[in-house]
Amino acid sequence: MASPNHTITSHTVFILVGIPGLEAQHLWISIPFCFSYLVALIGNSLLIFVISNERSLHEPMYFFLSMLAGTDLILSNTVLPKALAIFWFQAGEISLDGCVTQIFFIHSTFIAESGILLAMAFDRYVAICDPLRYAAILSHRIIGYVGLTIIVRSFCVILPDVFLVKRLPFCRSRVLPHTNCEHMAVAKFACADIRVNVWYGLSVLLFTVVLDALLIAISYILILRAVFRLPSQGARSKALSTCGSHLGVISMFYFPGIFTIITQRFGQHVPLHTHILLANVCVLAPPVLNPIIYGVKTKQIRERVVNFLFSKGK
Repeated sequence: MASPNHTITSHTVFILVGIPGLEAQHLWISIPFCFSYLVALIGNSLLIFVISNERSLHEPMYFFLSMLAGTDLILSNTVLPKALAIFWFQAGEISLDGCVTQIFFIHSTFIAESGILLAMAFDRYVAICDPLRYAAILSHRIIGYVGLTIIVRSFCVILPDVFLVKRLPFCRSRVLPHTNCEHMAVAKFACADIRVNVWYGLSVLLFTVVLDALLIAISYILILRAVFRLPSQGARSKALSTCGSHLGVISMFYFPGIFTIITQRFGQHVPLHTHILLANVCVLAPPVLNPIIYGVKTKQIRERVVNFLFSKGK
């Protein structure tokens, strides 16, 4: 007769399979991933270098942009090297501690990026709606406080995720159908009640990213109201053009995530590999497209980058 008192063995090592169902195509899938990684590394590093070395770009908007680029670099280096190792070398093994570390950095950088986008929206609001007090409101000290607040918020709200995952026993399959560790994707493999994880994750999402999105929307409603009160068409066009890059970055941050959530909620018949590819798009899109959008749309950055690249060749 079997004893009812048996010990549950919890997995401490997991296997990331990459894109489930498309293992045979991993080498081809790695090409856009590798290209995206190089673009993200070069583009964001170049943005930070140009902004830090060009005194004319030492303004609030560009300081926030350098913060955004730094966040994108952390996100890229957290996710893409492991994904490429899976695609190229089938090196999908990852320890529980390594998995939890990925969870922390993926989610904290996501929340930090949302906070930076909110700060940039506030920057545009002050620049357009209260330009005479712009320098006083967004002084270097205030920008430092804003940056510190964004970091502390990201750290504090995601740190509990680490303990919520670490407390779980993992006695089911240790094979994770993904390219990286994501909080709920890992928690689903636990042989314990994960309602606390579900509700905490939902609360964090609502009180950070969703709240930031609402505040950004309010900022732009006020901005548009102020813009359309300007007397001349030229002034309105100039004011709107300063917001174009920021709106593009906001779109790249929120829209893929919204689409992925809708697909996961209502796309029960969508293949698993499609869900995983969409999740990777959410991670890849901001680091790759942010420096391109700002490099193309922002004249000051575009000119400095061109001067830097071509002056080195002379």
